[in-house]
Amino acid sequence: MEDVQNSPAQVAMPIDRVGVKNLKLPLVVRDRAQGSQHTVATVDIGVDLPAEFKGTHMSRFVEALENWSEELDYNSMKRLLEDVKERLHARKAYALFRFPYFMRKGAPATGSSGLVWYECRLTGELGDGKPSFLLELEVPVMTVCPCSKAISDEGAHSQRAVVRMSIRMTGFSWMEEFIDLAEAAGSSPVYTLLKREDEKYVTEDAFAHPTFVEDVVRAAAQRLEGHPHVAWFRVEVESFESIHCHNAFASIEREVRKG
Repeated sequence: MEDVQNSPAQVAMPIDRVGVKNLKLPLVVRDRAQGSQHTVATVDIGVDLPAEFKGTHMSRFVEALENWSEELDYNSMKRLLEDVKERLHARKAYALFRFPYFMRKGAPATGSSGLVWYECRLTGELGDGKPSFLLELEVPVMTVCPCSKAISDEGAHSQRAVVRMSIRMTGFSWMEEFIDLAEAAGSSPVYTLLKREDEKYVTEDAFAHPTFVEDVVRAAAQRLEGHPHVAWFRVEVESFESIHCHNAFASIEREVRKG
């Protein structure tokens, strides 16, 4: 049958990235507590396309994922990217996995257990050299406003915030390490299941540790700078203000060491 994709392009211009988006895939990821956990990923996958070709072969991306059923880590992602490059005769391959990651957290007073989920993204790119990986995490926290606490006779305004981290690493690290790091930067972690004793503890503990959005981003950045496997990071904290009709944010980006 005629291979239209390999025919000459009407406009001879190279394409940086072409492929398929929003494929759903069962996924196994490493879990510090259990060894591994099962989740579901939404996957984007693509390659570059030289100027002389009209199109790429979209079915080959799906075939590559259908033939890949490994636990997601550095080596398995590298093998997937190499397979995509070979199948598509490409110079560069790209894959993005978006998935919820679950941690079981005990409430601080009663120990009541509940699952908390964190939005994760892992992007891999492979050209002629070593593959490049970017880990992104979103971690919800609680913040209490130091200014509101200082000027109010009773209470202070508090709200949920999210710590968004983008990280390039030089070695393996557990996702839990970065989740713990982000939660420690806020006034308090957030939980799924809280009894009254827990609510009392969380409220009092958070009000004892008030934080501006600037405090949270600095604390998270300081911990990321000190992490032995972090080569580069960007951290942004967004506060969903409870008494304002706008959000507050702060961000820091740093190269820590050469990858």
